Amino acid sequence: MGEEGSEQTQQQAAPANQQERDGNTYVIRPNFQHKFRPVMVKEMIHMVLTDQLAGKTYDPESTTEWTKNISDTIKSKLKDMGYDRYKFIVQVIIAEQRGQGTKMACRCFWDSDTDSYAQDLYMNDSLVCVAAAYGVFHY
Repeated sequence: MGEEGSEQTQQQAAPANQQERDGNTYVIRPNFQHKFRPVMVKEMIHMVLTDQLAGKTYDPESTTEWTKNISDTIKSKLKDMGYDRYKFIVQVIIAEQRGQGTKMACRCFWDSDTDSYAQDLYMNDSLVCVAAAYGVFHY
């Protein structure tokens, strides 16, 4: 009977130990080191755009594939940067360079303490590319 009593005590202690080990999973703010950093993200976007578009000329048939590849690359690099509990939205636009003006606008309803965005522009003689990455903290 002594063995059964100790076995029950161990089973009851196991959930409590698991809760102590896992800790509280409800997080209302990211840690400072895990906060979305627009400056670092802008540098990463700039490197991706330069790598993917250097030496290319505008081709309307290829731009759909280019935008998908660029946005997928940016999204995977964002995930590798270690932003825990963030959801990412990546938007890439490629247009022909003809000296025209272009405007891009966005409106978001978010928490300015935790959520942010970064964007970068790439231009050459034949094309213009704007890439924007939004990081939204998931409560």
